[in-house]
Amino acid sequence: MSEKKYEILVAEDDADIVELMVLYLENSNYNVLKASDGVEAYEVLKTNNVDLAIVDIMMPKMNGYELIKKIRETSNIPIIIVSAKNSDSDKILGLDLGADDYVVKPFNTLELVSRVNSNLRRFYDFNDNKGRESEILKVGELELDTNNLILKKNKNEIELTPTEYKIVSLLMKKPGRVFTKVQIYENVKGEYFEADDNTIMVHISKIREKIEEDSHNPKYIKTVRGLGYKIENIK
Repeated sequence: MSEKKYEILVAEDDADIVELMVLYLENSNYNVLKASDGVEAYEVLKTNNVDLAIVDIMMPKMNGYELIKKIRETSNIPIIIVSAKNSDSDKILGLDLGADDYVVKPFNTLELVSRVNSNLRRFYDFNDNKGRESEILKVGELELDTNNLILKKNKNEIELTPTEYKIVSLLMKKPGRVFTKVQIYENVKGEYFEADDNTIMVHISKIREKIEEDSHNPKYIKTVRGLGYKIENIK
């Protein structure tokens, strides 16, 4: 991490949880901005240089899903959902709307801080890559420009989130190699936690929807049962 003191927004209406988050985040040298509802959180985002947002789903005035959608209209900062809603459908919806990570309540506060560290580190590493020498990766009809962070299929640009880009880049750099879910998560996010299997599955599913003709019968990203995922070495 650089010497910059990052600004973290905590959007949460439970005062006890906010107090705990603030204690641990400030002890980790972060500045913390607080909001008790979605509308207040959005105003904080508009008037401050927020580096990462921690968002609860069940908030008054504007819920977390609506807040994430509004954030993604103008910003690609990392977003971590912290919610008591723990079904796969809730996680899929949150990630689909643009969240980068999902933590289920009750949570280990040290784990949350670790996820904040990882998401910030990966996000700024990702943006730092923009100034480096370009490399064009090609697999079949896919072409990835690693300098401009652009994926194209048959010359048509495919929009990817930063997390999706990092997964595609990892796989395309080594076509045919199998990566486990743990390896993918650690390359993309940092430290792996046991509850993260579904997160990777959701991201892979979203990538398939964007790059495959038939996402249920993929040509490019294949599941290797019991091991993980690979991208086929298509010339």
